[in-house]
Amino acid sequence: MSTKNSVRVAPAHVAAIAPYQAGKPIEELAREHGLDPAGIVKLASNENPLGMPESARRAIMDTLSGLGRYPDPAGFDLKAALSARYGVPQSWLTLGNGSNDILEMVAHALLEPGSAVVYSQYAFVVYKLATQSRGARHILVPAMGLGHDLPAMLDAIDDDTRLVFIANPNNPTGTYLSNQALESFMAGVAARHGTRVTVVLDEAYNEYLEPALRVDSVDLVRRYPNLLVSRTFSKAYGLAGLRVGFAMAQPELTDLINRVRQPFNVNSLAQAAAIAVLHDTQFLAQSFAVNRDGKAQLELAFASLGLEYEPSFANFVLVKVNEAARINHELLRRGVIVRPVTGDGLPEWLRVSIGLPRENQRFIDALTDILKLSKK
Repeated sequence: MSTKNSVRVAPAHVAAIAPYQAGKPIEELAREHGLDPAGIVKLASNENPLGMPESARRAIMDTLSGLGRYPDPAGFDLKAALSARYGVPQSWLTLGNGSNDILEMVAHALLEPGSAVVYSQYAFVVYKLATQSRGARHILVPAMGLGHDLPAMLDAIDDDTRLVFIANPNNPTGTYLSNQALESFMAGVAARHGTRVTVVLDEAYNEYLEPALRVDSVDLVRRYPNLLVSRTFSKAYGLAGLRVGFAMAQPELTDLINRVRQPFNVNSLAQAAAIAVLHDTQFLAQSFAVNRDGKAQLELAFASLGLEYEPSFANFVLVKVNEAARINHELLRRGVIVRPVTGDGLPEWLRVSIGLPRENQRFIDALTDILKLSKK
């Protein structure tokens, strides 16, 4: 038997992918350090500390009896609710298994080997992974501070560019782009490239912005047929475990994306829960308030400890602790999980998700203790 024929060969661009590293699960840390899972605080994955709202729980219970059948592949009821909320036709909506699925679908629909993607340094790692999975070329634009440099990103678009990824607010840095900045960028793309280049505006953390700061992205979608806006129910709506997101774009782009969408990609429970939380304004307001107060709690603590941090517009705060690997290890030993961002090119920083007041305080106390011991 030929040895050559028995070796599995993957495309080089697939073999080169470094798999996505999720935040450490509570159960894994408990096993590693012999800790009680109930005493572990996880502030690593930008989850809603309030958990899933009761409105979603009730909707799920009402849906359980129908799980012997496939979910609605078109997501009609959820699309109807989204259409009413955002004032766009249902034909402008695409549902995803989380917004991560939306990003992957766009890459699948538009990219091929030889094409290129523009995205910012310190941006969401899935932009890199989605580009790599299609064998496309990366055009990584240096950040301005820790945020997007939109003029430089506009200049970086070349003849092979098919996609531009923009996150607002940005993960993992928490930076923000104004409506004026995005409007100027879209106008620049239109003037130089028409509709040849698709822009993806990833607004996973939009609901955590102060209302006055929220970009009118729906209006931008109406005016720019090459713009797709991605949202998720995983963050402020508390449905991270159900995986449901959506995109808004004009029909030509939406139709193209749906050609590569997996059938039944959003399950019945997720669809029912998303409809429920979309109407649960009380829970959304509570999520916003808990996040606003928790952010102030963390930022005040960082300032008092003399630590540099990036003012955040999301549900996490990026803080510079210098010896991030060591400090992260010490936090884990104390039962506190945060997110190292070395893989994002920020080896001296940690990203801390905003939790409930007691969870934030547990982290603050542990960090304070570690820093004091470091000075001895």
